[in-house]
Amino acid sequence: MSWIAIVLIISVSCVATEAFAWFIHRYVMHTWGWAWHKSHHEHHDHAFEVNDMFSLVFAAFAIAFLLLGQIGPAWHWVFWVGIGVCVYGAFYVVVHEVLTHKRLPVAWQPKSGYLARLIEAHHLHHAAKTPDGGVSFGFLYAPPVAKLRAKLRARRTARAAE
Repeated sequence: MSWIAIVLIISVSCVATEAFAWFIHRYVMHTWGWAWHKSHHEHHDHAFEVNDMFSLVFAAFAIAFLLLGQIGPAWHWVFWVGIGVCVYGAFYVVVHEVLTHKRLPVAWQPKSGYLARLIEAHHLHHAAKTPDGGVSFGFLYAPPVAKLRAKLRARRTARAAE
């Protein structure tokens, strides 16, 4: 397998993992999976959240891909899918856990650009303390912050009119 194919598989896997994570975050974590995920929307002072169990589930997928890629030459590409999922996981840890939620002490905080937008969008996501009403369910992609703010304002206005 060429390096171009490997890089392509890893890249597509990262993008696909973001799409999968968005879907799971929106339609599992904020519905029937709320029992685990709500710990992430609550203030606490302990190192681990029940929500961290989702990371173990996602890690199991990555491990499964890595192992399936060992079956034989015809399956080797699946190994690189597993690497792509792992690369996504590493980005997730740095952006979401370290920069956004400060679960590890890091002095640097982006003030502008892509990373600042991701962090602000995720903070807007946390404006919802219930399973419904959230915005920005992606982890490594966020719509423009102005659109998210407008969406939250519209929801608040609609709720107030009820």
